[in-house]
Amino acid sequence: MNIGAVDHVEFYVGDAQQAAFYLCTAFGFRVCGQAGPETGQPDQRSLLLRQGGITLVLTSALTPKHPVAEYVARHGDGVANIAFEVSDAAGAFATAVDRKAIVVEEPVTHQQGGNEVVTASVLGFGDVAHRFVQRTGDRADFLPGTMEVTEPEPAPDQPLLSTVDHAAICVPAGQLRPTVEFYERVFGFRQIFEEFIEVGEQAMDSKVVQSPSGHVTFTLIEPVTGRRPGQIDTFLASHGGAGVQHLALLTNDIVATVPALEARGVKFLNTPDAYYDELTARLGEPELRVADLRRTNVLVDQDHWGQVFQLFTQSPHVRKTFFWEVIDRHGARTFGSGNIKALYEAVARDETTA
Repeated sequence: MNIGAVDHVEFYVGDAQQAAFYLCTAFGFRVCGQAGPETGQPDQRSLLLRQGGITLVLTSALTPKHPVAEYVARHGDGVANIAFEVSDAAGAFATAVDRKAIVVEEPVTHQQGGNEVVTASVLGFGDVAHRFVQRTGDRADFLPGTMEVTEPEPAPDQPLLSTVDHAAICVPAGQLRPTVEFYERVFGFRQIFEEFIEVGEQAMDSKVVQSPSGHVTFTLIEPVTGRRPGQIDTFLASHGGAGVQHLALLTNDIVATVPALEARGVKFLNTPDAYYDELTARLGEPELRVADLRRTNVLVDQDHWGQVFQLFTQSPHVRKTFFWEVIDRHGARTFGSGNIKALYEAVARDETTA
């Protein structure tokens, strides 16, 4: 199937203009294109946002019975499509369907001038689809003939964020193993990490799958039945089923990026001082100064290859479902178990103070 990187992530939102304003103001994205009635799509409005190698599409319905309106009514604002870069979209689509994936959109060719983009979509988990994207020509022309590319305003600073590192996905109890098997069978992913996390009377199970290219990574999480309901249960109830809990965006200097984002208005989860008091005893001396980590609330963990530094935002949504992660990898290829538990505890604290 030859899946490369994440081509783009599409959000279905109640108000694309408002969502774009937040992401541009707080995270430094820039609007680079739009689609709607003027481009032959009378029932919806889409905005194209970019920063570094990250591409987001924000789509809103213009009519109450549009599928986007139905999605937002059911789930709130959230990720609706994680698109994969491929060399042959029609071939990847045919292979996925042959492997029992559910069809969302048959192959479509978008063409204008010398630029051509072929897309096709199949269902992934819950209501989230995967779009295969094959590009020929100028990659800046996102969907030739379908989306009007606009000249973005000059960025005042260098990009703070570079790529989509991974997506964290919550699935109902009992669906973790079948979802892993689905991604292995349909898309050729492989499991690279697993962890069982206990926090007090709550517990969750997690497995990480990754594309053969190593550029698409999904952390899959399910609650454990028979334990006290926790924040994974809360997400599933508030979101209305399986969905993307957070997207992780890569930075190359997290102790500089976090304060820069905070100055723009991004609110991050707090980390207790005790976490840093115990850090060197648990991991040894981290590659970044403990004082800088404490000042920025950044978490640190490690795997066999190196260390990973992470911090999670508060959810900006009324349902307190989707949120963002900023991540900085110093050689680490997977995830350490300590940060997963720390995230679980931090989100739980945020929910109790809401």
